[in-house]
Amino acid sequence: MEELLTVSAVARRIGVAPATLRTWDRRYGLGPSGHEAGEHRRYCASDLARLMLMRRLISAGVAPADAAVQALAHKGEVKVEKIIKNFKVREDLVAAIVNAANALDRNFVASILRKDIEKYGVIDSWQEVMVPVLIIVGDEWARTGTGIEVEHLLSETITGLMRDLSLSIKKPINGRPVLLASVGEELHCLALHALHAALAEQNIECNFLGARTPLQALANVVERSAPPAVFLWAQLSKNGDPTFFRDIPSIRPAPRFILGGPGWDREECVEVAFADDLTLACQEIKQAIGA
Repeated sequence: MEELLTVSAVARRIGVAPATLRTWDRRYGLGPSGHEAGEHRRYCASDLARLMLMRRLISAGVAPADAAVQALAHKGEVKVEKIIKNFKVREDLVAAIVNAANALDRNFVASILRKDIEKYGVIDSWQEVMVPVLIIVGDEWARTGTGIEVEHLLSETITGLMRDLSLSIKKPINGRPVLLASVGEELHCLALHALHAALAEQNIECNFLGARTPLQALANVVERSAPPAVFLWAQLSKNGDPTFFRDIPSIRPAPRFILGGPGWDREECVEVAFADDLTLACQEIKQAIGA
């Protein structure tokens, strides 16, 4: 027999309050298809699909009444891309992604972000949408102590999108790959993934070493690949150690070192370039490769 779900179970699955489900039932007729008066509400799979569509449509900016009409007419599968409209106000897009992330709707988050990147590019999407979303989710976790799973899911979803984009280069414009790394014990490298994708969008090839890159690994890659530019990320001050660019073996031509992240002491690292955002980082790297 088909599994039937309680109001609480359905609410958890689609990311709304139980009271919201009862309102949708009372106001729009989006209740259990087999419910009889006097019995507890039990939802079947098709009911769940309609409610998921309802929640996604509302997240995408559709008025609840209009969303209910579409949800009630729902039959079979509906591709997420087909229900995502073009958001005219970026704040509305940010709010939609936050709502979807809180509902743990990874596919919806990925689809919205993918569409935004296709329209505006990696740099604009990162700075205008992804960073604000990450700040909102992070602040909520810091304030309440709950929702760490939302932050992790969101970070992994963005990382996956950036990795896919970074593999899309067809004809690199640089003869030698640029080197990207998070240094020391640095675990934060989401911004580094965004830079990798932004450079790939401009057909700039990179060697991406990711988190916790030790000095010896940097030195080995610099000696073996002679990168025209080396971008080093440090989120925490304990990881922003100048030895990561000062103790690299000398090669000719010498690479241009560019530092990103709040972990670096600018007064101590006067001999290298700094990039405070993706736009500046891409400009510094393009200058290094002569593009």
